[in-house]
Amino acid sequence: GLGLTGAAASDALEAAGLTANKNGVPGDTQPPTITSGLRFGSSAGTARGFRETHFDRIGHMIADVLEDLGSSTARTAHIRQEVAEMCRDYPIYP
Repeated sequence: GLGLTGAAASDALEAAGLTANKNGVPGDTQPPTITSGLRFGSSAGTARGFRETHFDRIGHMIADVLEDLGSSTARTAHIRQEVAEMCRDYPIYP
């Protein structure tokens, strides 16, 4: 609904410290280097011990970044800091 490409969304999320891969979707009209979709994984979060509440927060962060794409670097910087804190608080190898 936001009219974003997978590439633009992936780049914006990466700037906020959130990893997603641009991904083609059935009937995609975008070329493979751009795509119309995104793919998210949860294994890195579960390896850290994230629970449902953490993933709920991550979902809100993703939505905030994509809604603000191109308009608010301050919000992206705040989210990047929050992601870093979550990763610090839940290290992969404690």
